[in-house]
Amino acid sequence: MVPMTVMIIFILLYLAFRRVDEALLILMSLPFALVGGIWFLYWQGFHMSVATGTGFIALAGVAAEFGVVMLMYLRHAIEVHPELSRKETFTPEGLEEALYHGAVLRVRPKAMTVAVIIAGLLPILWGTGAGSEVMSRIAAPMIGGMITAPLLSLFIIPAAYKLIWLRRHKKSVS
Repeated sequence: MVPMTVMIIFILLYLAFRRVDEALLILMSLPFALVGGIWFLYWQGFHMSVATGTGFIALAGVAAEFGVVMLMYLRHAIEVHPELSRKETFTPEGLEEALYHGAVLRVRPKAMTVAVIIAGLLPILWGTGAGSEVMSRIAAPMIGGMITAPLLSLFIIPAAYKLIWLRRHKKSVS
């Protein structure tokens, strides 16, 4: 079920961006989110089950959304940067400046989103009523992934997008 989810996410990303490299960049955020989910499952003493698989599928969607929004902000920052809008006269420093400003714009909204998601999932994780054992196993991977996925989208995606942009620019110049 999880591989099918990843394939569907890739297809949707490709249809949205029309670029394989950008779709793969977003998919790169999924393993880091999954690492956080697996770590949290281990810490809680939970085993893999259908319920945790459901939590991982939900986590994959949220992690992909984090990456999509970050990529959109990075692309916009490059488009409005005065030096980079004329691609023949760019400097690596100008690109870094644009990517920095695009990423910084996402820090507060991302922190607020993560805080709200974790705050909403903690009562489910700590619940003791009927069905709480299943629900806590759905919430656990999402809570763990909410720790690692935002870090990736704030630090790794801008750096990787810089490499993609430079490679793409180098091809268009030659």
